[in-house]
Amino acid sequence: MLSRDYLRDHADDYRRALASRNSTAGIDRFLELDAERRRIITTVETLKGKRNSASQEIATLKKNKQDASAQIDAMKGVGDEIRELDGRLSTLEAELRDVELGLPNVPDSSVPVGDESANRVERTWGEKPAFDFTPRPHWEIGESLDILDFDRGAKITGARFTVLKGGGAKLSRALMNFMLDSHGRRGYTEILTPFMVNSDSLTGTGQLPKFEEDLFKLTNERGYYLIPTAEVPVTNLYRDEILDASTLTQSFCAYSPCFRSEAGSYGKDTRGLIRQHQFEKVELVKFTLPEKSMEEHERLTADAEAILQGLGLHYRVVTLATGDMGFTPAKTYDIEVWLPGQETYREISSCSNFLDFQARRANIRYRSESKKSGFVHTLNGSGLAIGRSIVAILENYQRADGSVVVPEALRSGFGGERINRN
Repeated sequence: MLSRDYLRDHADDYRRALASRNSTAGIDRFLELDAERRRIITTVETLKGKRNSASQEIATLKKNKQDASAQIDAMKGVGDEIRELDGRLSTLEAELRDVELGLPNVPDSSVPVGDESANRVERTWGEKPAFDFTPRPHWEIGESLDILDFDRGAKITGARFTVLKGGGAKLSRALMNFMLDSHGRRGYTEILTPFMVNSDSLTGTGQLPKFEEDLFKLTNERGYYLIPTAEVPVTNLYRDEILDASTLTQSFCAYSPCFRSEAGSYGKDTRGLIRQHQFEKVELVKFTLPEKSMEEHERLTADAEAILQGLGLHYRVVTLATGDMGFTPAKTYDIEVWLPGQETYREISSCSNFLDFQARRANIRYRSESKKSGFVHTLNGSGLAIGRSIVAILENYQRADGSVVVPEALRSGFGGERINRN
């Protein structure tokens, strides 16, 4: 959510920001409702002042044993008008909030303007592996090793669900532990949150109300949702709280399953583990002061990169352009890992700085010893997506005999150096 003062005083700047995002969000409707709200507040304050003066006059007349009936009758009409205007104010506030919740964040000035073609590669790490055979995609490798079972996942639940077994399940567990342990050593506090959240939590991080179709909602009276990412429960740890500025920056890492309906992605990535309705991730979340958030964004991205470096996987870091960026971030780095079986880079982490956008929605504030206060800045990123990490390992570490070498960093947790068919 954006500051009303910003929207009111910098409407033309925000229109340009919307245009750079190819967004048609309703800034004009916001301005219309906001102007009406302010007019009514002024009128109500004037009427209340009039009522206060009349009340003093009535009290004086009564004290002097004089007739005050005319003044009393006049004030009844004023009271009725105030109640009517207060009711309209309540309606306007609700309408304003609905409009505000649909307005995307303002891209940072360092973000390239344009669509996906304007995305900017910032750096690469490592080299693409060389093969003396034609590398296969992970779904062929996983099925031949009998560690990924797509057919039984579909039988148990439906399309885009997969069973990991044997080496696949062990690799997933080894990755989770490696990521959590690595981030713990880098200063993150490990946390395990609920995997279901209420609508207030999803509104705070920006999934609701705009992206409800992407969520799995439980059909009961409680109105809970399965989480699309651990970002949601971790960010909402401090919803409606005021943090001591001296405790910031706070950094958390959290493992969770993630559930996404993938609405609008029909026909995309239908094979393999790239786009599943259920997958696992280790998420990184930071709460920081405004003056530190850009620095912390670089640090969080480097922490996610460190996992890929530890696994020896070639990747690149890309700054997303305004038209390719999500609804809530002011700036996003995508980390894209090389997949030789598909001859392409694929996103394995998005690291975003939301500035105070989420904190305003979730009402997360800070206060310093000098009584300075404001909204915290929030950041998050995948550190990493476990399923996509499995994809990258299978494709980059495959061998001509059909086996897959386990990266050295995972061998103690995995319990071996190679995945062979049982």
